[in-house]
Parts: sequence; structure tokens; C-alpha cells
Amino acid sequence: MTQQAMLREPEDDNQKNIISISNQQYMLDSKIPSGPLEQKWTEYKGHAKLVNPANKRKLEVIVVGTGLAGASAAASLGELGYKVKAFCFQDSPRRAHSIAAQGGINAAKNYQNDGDSVFRLFYDTVKGGDYRAREANVHRLAEVSVNIIDQCVAQGVPFARDYGGLLNNRSFGGTQVQRTFYAAGQTGQQLLIGAYQAQERQIALGNVVQYSRHEMLDVVMIDGKARGIIARNLVTGELERHFGHAVLLCTGGYGNVFYLSTNAMGSNVTAIWKAHKKGAFFGNPCFTQIHPTCIPVSGDHQSKLTLMSESLRNDGRIWVPKQQGDKRKANDIPEEERDYYLERRYPAFGNLVPRDVASRAAKERCDAGYGVGTTGQAVYLDFKYNLINKYGRTEATKQGIQNPDTETLIRLGKEVVKEEYGNLFDMYEKITGENPYEVPMRIYPAVHYTMGGLWVDYELMTNVKGLYCLGEANFSDHGANRLGASALMQGLADGYFVIPYTIGNYLADEIATKPIPTDHPAFVETEKEVADRIEFLVNIKGKQTVESFHKRLGKIMWEKCGMARNEQGLREAIEEIRQLRKEFWSDVKIPGGIKELNPELDKANRVADFMELGELMCIDALNRNESCGGHFREESQTEEGEAKRDDANYSYVSVWEYTGKSTWELHKEELNFEVAKPTQRSYK
Repeated sequence: MTQQAMLREPEDDNQKNIISISNQQYMLDSKIPSGPLEQKWTEYKGHAKLVNPANKRKLEVIVVGTGLAGASAAASLGELGYKVKAFCFQDSPRRAHSIAAQGGINAAKNYQNDGDSVFRLFYDTVKGGDYRAREANVHRLAEVSVNIIDQCVAQGVPFARDYGGLLNNRSFGGTQVQRTFYAAGQTGQQLLIGAYQAQERQIALGNVVQYSRHEMLDVVMIDGKARGIIARNLVTGELERHFGHAVLLCTGGYGNVFYLSTNAMGSNVTAIWKAHKKGAFFGNPCFTQIHPTCIPVSGDHQSKLTLMSESLRNDGRIWVPKQQGDKRKANDIPEEERDYYLERRYPAFGNLVPRDVASRAAKERCDAGYGVGTTGQAVYLDFKYNLINKYGRTEATKQGIQNPDTETLIRLGKEVVKEEYGNLFDMYEKITGENPYEVPMRIYPAVHYTMGGLWVDYELMTNVKGLYCLGEANFSDHGANRLGASALMQGLADGYFVIPYTIGNYLADEIATKPIPTDHPAFVETEKEVADRIEFLVNIKGKQTVESFHKRLGKIMWEKCGMARNEQGLREAIEEIRQLRKEFWSDVKIPGGIKELNPELDKANRVADFMELGELMCIDALNRNESCGGHFREESQTEEGEAKRDDANYSYVSVWEYTGKSTWELHKEELNFEVAKPTQRSYK
């Protein structure tokens, strides 16, 4: 078969096989240690194989992606003595999307003495994920969370502190305690700078080699093990071969499959998708997080959405008018005519319900005709109450002001809010032209995070030997919905405190493996496959832009596999995506050449992968005939419109094996809950 024929879309008879389900033909070994849940990680570390310092210098590790997970992994492995090669497609690791995380990072320090604990963080995370996460991984995450804060403070991360100098905390959705550490509204940026500094130190010492403006386009497999990658130099267009005894993929999430998302424009699925097509299984691809506090879409011209930190729900109250179609300005609507619907529906958690619950509630109000703004697709996030009653009165008391008037309370409250959230308020005003100190913010849900990703075992290794996946790129810790402030926690936990232990268990048996020359036939063949695909793309010379295809894909995904899904819509989406792919491979237009800086070619490669991923996401959503977390099947809901799980039939990880064009085989990792027994989630 010629390369050109291989790249054509599947024929109609192939399209009949929407889902192929295995009968546990492949035994998934998650390598979860035995023993009580709270002792598993300690037991594992006590019995894991070790690599002595002299042997570490003989071993080469490739890290793809240098956000929080990648930079912390590269820094940690370099510190241990491994020879590390780190790759990122940006011009600097500091441009990783991790910098966009605003609100904070969770840790079970219990500084507030409000009842938090490792167990409480573990339980909140499992419950928040609607009982679709692996217990052992989540408990380990909660355990190491306490170490992350100490590590970051030692690096100089400027966490917010209270008056006495102690680290401060704030609340986030899905919890009733204050466990979120933060640095104003730029926590991700400050944490990334810390990890970046640690990585730069290892680069200066010669333990890490940094390859910026390089994009991984395939994994090199030799004798069933990942032994390297093919990367494209995005400046020169040259393809490069790189060997590694192990390969770590730390490339973030794939939310941009929806086109409009809160992700950075360059965020993509290509690295893990190439690994998937080389045999790595994909776990729970349909589990997508919709974030409730995004600035609403303003028109078709937009290519990106901007997030307002979820931490704002800590001090803001969400409401809509009680009257349908009320077009009055927010400040003209009196208190008694406002519906604080989250506080009404979920009194125990109020505005701090998990993201999936808050997002669906906002959609329900807008769909019912209570939305605000010119489009009616927004709700209000109002700070005035806490501005006056929480911060203003506290400041007035501290300053000895007796019986302050409202104007004084607002002025004093603004000063405190500015210190905590000032950059977020400034960002909102620049984008919308409205002052959020004076009028409520308008927000609406948007695609944010992806809980699905490559399937990994307890050691963070995929089913492909030597191929690891860290951070948002894997499926392991969040189930069907991620709690706020947990993304930074997982990325740093995986890089700083998990992979340094688990990779040794594999590399201890690789000491005798000499570096494989990159003229090995496997490297040559893989590079040729990559080069042929690129050449094919450039030579299509069609009439439609890559951007137009991406927009159309995003529209299909958002409308039929977005906040709500149903069987008919998902089946339609699968067919529409297949037709779109066929059109893409015959009519996409890519200007410029191959051996040069060509961002349009880079994007074409990524969009082609998004189309295949989108198909799998819809197949996975169609197969999971239940509602759980961010996956809301309209056929499966309670009388009150809440997500209705089906534990009897779907208490498993959907693990998909790529078997050919438009065909996948489903394997299942059964989820066993020894401690956090599944119950119907309630935040009332």
C-alpha cells in the first residue's frame, strides 16, 4: 500500500464498526501495591528497585513537554544523575500553558485547622471525580501534596501569607475546607518559574539538555519498548532522531479539540496521540472538564477563551434575575429580584459546588431564559456583598472605624480584594471594558481541562514498556471531573515525587542496555513515516485553511460532545467528523514549505490528530451510557437534572486500543473502591 493510500479516509464499510468491545482480551496490570490504602505508597517506595548513582549517569531519559509536570520531572531526574533531554515546542519552557493556572494549588496541610487531612483531600477528590478515579493513585496524590508546598517554598515561590507571615489558604469548589495555596491570581506562573529554575540549574550543570522549538511527531519502538522519538525542529523544519532508555510524555491536555477553550493556542494532543497509534492505550477520552467561570464568547472572531479563576467563587456570589428575559443592568436589579441559584439548590456548598455541577446549573438557567448579557449566555458573578460585608467590615474594624458607611466599606474592601485578585480584575476589565469592582462579572462555562489521557499504571507507565505519561496527559487521578486547584498539584506530584521513584523500577533492568545508535532501522523507518505524512499534507494544495477545519471540528464537538451528550447527537458527530477528515485530507491548503519555519504546517499536523481524537471521544461518550462528572448523558439524569451514574455497568476505566483507521477496541480496568464507597453525589 502506498503512503498516499494509507492516508486516505476509511471506506463506508469500515465506518459501520463504530465500537468494537473486547471481552477482557488484554489483561491490564495497574501494578497497584497490596496492603491498606494509606500504606501502599510507603510500601512501594520501600521495595522499588534502585539505580545507583554511577549507573544513573549511563541512562538517558527523554522528557517531552516542559510545563509543571515536565519541568519538575526533568529537574528531578537531572538532580538524581540521569542524562535528560527535555523538549518543548515553545521558545522557552516558561511559555508552557501551566502559567495560565490562576487560582491555586491544593495541599492537605490543614493550616486553617478546619478539619482537613490527607484522607479528606483523598475523599473530596474521589467524590469530586464522581467515583471514576483509581483510589490508590488519588490517595498517593493526597499524601505527597503536603511535600509540594515545602518544595515550592524552598524554591522561593511567593505564596500569599497572612498578617503573621504564615502561608494563607482560600476555598475552592467541591470542598468545605480551605486548602488552596495561592500567589494572587498567578499561581501557575509562579510555580512554573520555580520548576523552570530547578530545570535551568540542571541544564547549567550539564545534566539536562534543553531542546526548545522542537515538536515530537512520533515514538520510536524497538523490541516492544519505547527507545526514542522523532522531533521536528520548528525553526528549520528538519527532522531529528533522539534516543532514550525511557520516554516521558508531559504534554498537557487536549481541550483544543473543541477549538474554543481556555487552553493556550498551541496546546495539542499530538504527542500522546502518536504514542496511542504506536500501541499506548487511551483512557477515558470523553471525560472533559467544563469550567464554570469563563468570560463568555463575544463572537465568531474568537479563537480562544479567557478564564477567570475559580478562586473568585470563594468571594463572589453567582446569580441571575428571577424574571425571564430581564434586560436591566445588573446594578438596577434589586436584591429581592435576584436568584442566587447555587445557594438555593446546594445550600451546603453554595457557590463552591464542583465545576461540573456549577457549569450545568449555569447552562440550565441560561437555557431556561434567565441568562444575561447581549447573547443571554451568561450569568453574574458578583463581589459586592463580600466586598462590603467580609472584607470591608473586617478592615474597618482593624482600623477602628465605628459605624462606617457603605462607601467607606466598599473602598476598604476594594483594597483587600485588589491584593488577592487584582490581576484577574484587571484582565477582565481589559477584555470586556467593564469594571468588576463596580458591576458584576459575566461568566459562562467553557472547555478547560481533560481528565482523559493515556492509560498509565500505578508507576505512571503506559502499557508500552519504557513509555511514561505524567500530568494532564494521563488519565489517572481525576476520574470524571477535576476539582479546582488539583491540576497543579498533580503535575508537580508526578514530576517531583512520583516518577523519581517509579522510573527506577524500570531502568534498574536497563543498565546493561547501551545507547542505541539513531541509524538503527527503527529510527530510520519512523522518521520516514513522519516525513511522508508531512510531505503528503503539504502537497494536498487544497482550497480550505487549516483554521476553517479546526473551527468546524470544534463546532461539532461542542454541540454534540460538549456540556451535554445524547445517543443521536454522538452518532451524528462520529459521521460528521469522518466526513470532515475526508475533506481535510483532500482539500486542506498549507502555504509555505517543509524545510522552514511554517506554523501553518505545524497546526495542520495537530488538527489532523484532533480529528481522529474527536472521533474516539464521541465513540467513548456513546459507549458510556451513564452520566458522571463532566460526562452528562441526557438519557441518564435524576428528576432534579443531576448526573445519574450507573455503577453496576460502568464502574470502570474505558481503555481504548487503536486497531486501525476509525477502529478501536475497548478494554476495561475495573474500579474497586475499598475506602471511598460510591454514593450518589450530593452537595445540598
